[in-house]
Amino acid sequence: QVQLVESGGGLVQPGGSLRLSCAASGSIVSIYVMGWYRQAPGKQRELVAAVISGGSTNYADSVKGRFTISKDNAKNTVYLQMDSLKPEDTAVYYCNADLSMSWGRKNYWGQGTQVTVSS
Repeated sequence: QVQLVESGGGLVQPGGSLRLSCAASGSIVSIYVMGWYRQAPGKQRELVAAVISGGSTNYADSVKGRFTISKDNAKNTVYLQMDSLKPEDTAVYYCNADLSMSWGRKNYWGQGTQVTVSS
């Protein structure tokens, strides 16, 4: 059984910062990709940032220069440092992991954490 446990969401004023964490636990052999998606009310879920096993990263254009994704391989944990937050960043943020298990490869989602940017 794999779990993705997210933390770090909350309410922040425009221009502020938040740091999201997502820890993967279970019988994981290795991690192909871990990342963050977000879904605002009435909108489709979209990729925010992802980090691939070799360390390369990918960001949505809307967050480039403001958000930084990083990972701790020893802890199977990915972080999303969000700076200069804007009201349009308000959404539920979901952790996603593409994992190698002993029996094959599977994609998992976290339950989501709310990020609200408002004055």
